[in-house]
Amino acid sequence: MSKYPEAEQIQTILDGAKTIVVMQADNPDGDSLASSLALEQILGDAGKEIVLYCGVDIPSYLTYLKGWDRVTKDLPTNFDLSIVVDVSAISLFENLQKSGQLGWVASKPSIIIDHHAVDVSILFATVICNKPAVATGEVIYELAQQLKWPLNEQAKNMLSISILSDSLGLISEGTTARSIHIIAELVESGVKLAELENARREMMRKSIELIRYKGKLLERIEYFNDNRIAVVTIPWEEIEKYSHAYNPSMLVIDDMRLTEGTDVAIAFKLYRDGKVTAKIRTNYGKNIAGDLAAHFGGGGHPYASGFKITSGKKFDEVKNETIEVAAKLLAKLDG
Repeated sequence: MSKYPEAEQIQTILDGAKTIVVMQADNPDGDSLASSLALEQILGDAGKEIVLYCGVDIPSYLTYLKGWDRVTKDLPTNFDLSIVVDVSAISLFENLQKSGQLGWVASKPSIIIDHHAVDVSILFATVICNKPAVATGEVIYELAQQLKWPLNEQAKNMLSISILSDSLGLISEGTTARSIHIIAELVESGVKLAELENARREMMRKSIELIRYKGKLLERIEYFNDNRIAVVTIPWEEIEKYSHAYNPSMLVIDDMRLTEGTDVAIAFKLYRDGKVTAKIRTNYGKNIAGDLAAHFGGGGHPYASGFKITSGKKFDEVKNETIEVAAKLLAKLDG
C-alpha cells in the first residue's frame, strides 16, 4: 500500500466540512465518473452531504454506472469544500469559468485527487494528491486504506470500474503490479467483475443508425506520414445529431489505431462557435500523445490525451500543425 503524506491533511479538511462538491472536468470519462461516485459513497457513509458536479451532460456510454443521474450541471451556492477528481488543469473547467462561478470554488478549501503525470495548474487548491497511478480510483483506494475509510459494496464497484476503465482492463502501460493487486483485493472483498463487465457491454450496444454512421466515419479517415498518422474530422452537424447517443470520436478512434502501419489516431471535432477539439490515441511504444496535446495547451496520458482550440484559428491550420508536430514527435521517438 502506498503511503501518501497528504492523507492526514485531507482527513483534517474533510472533518471540518459538511457539504462537499465532487467535481469532474468538462470531459468526463469512466475514471472521473466512477471515482466521483465512489467518493459519494465513502463520504456519504461518513455523514457528509455530497453534490456531484460536471459542467456537461454525462455521455450516454457511461450511464451504466449507477448514480450517473445524480451528477448535476448546477454548482451549489452553499458548500464547504470541493474535491476535484481526475483533472489537474483549470482549463478543463471551461463552462464553470464562463459562468463566473469558478470564484465560488476558489473561495473555499479544495482537494485535488488525480493521477496524471503533469503539474497541477489549479492554483487555488488547498491540498494536492496527484500520484503516479493508472487511475484516480487507485489513488482513492490507497487513501481509503491509509485513512481506514470503510468501503461499501457500491464504492468497491466504482473503484474497480475506475481502475479497469483507465487501465483498459489492466493491460495499459500505466498498469502496475499494485493496480492488479488492488483489483484482486476488491474481488476478494466481494466485487464481481463479470457482472460489472456485462453491464458495460449491454450499455455499449449501438443502434443500427449509429453503426451505419460509424461506417461513414471510417470511410472519411485520412492517412498521413506514410499512414503513421490517421485523422478523422467530425463537423458540428454530426456532433449535434449523434452525441446524445454516443461520442462520435469514440466510435472509430480505436479502429483507426488498428490500421496497419498507423501509430497515431486523431479525431477532430468542429463546433458551431469555432472551437476545435482533438482526441489523440497512440499505439504501444509510440507514447507521444501527451506531448502532442501539450503543444496546443492540452494534456493527458502518454498514450491518450487531447486539446482544444478556442482562439478562432482556422481549422485547416490547426489540422496541418497537428499532423506536422505529430510527425516530428514520431521522428524524434524513432531516433
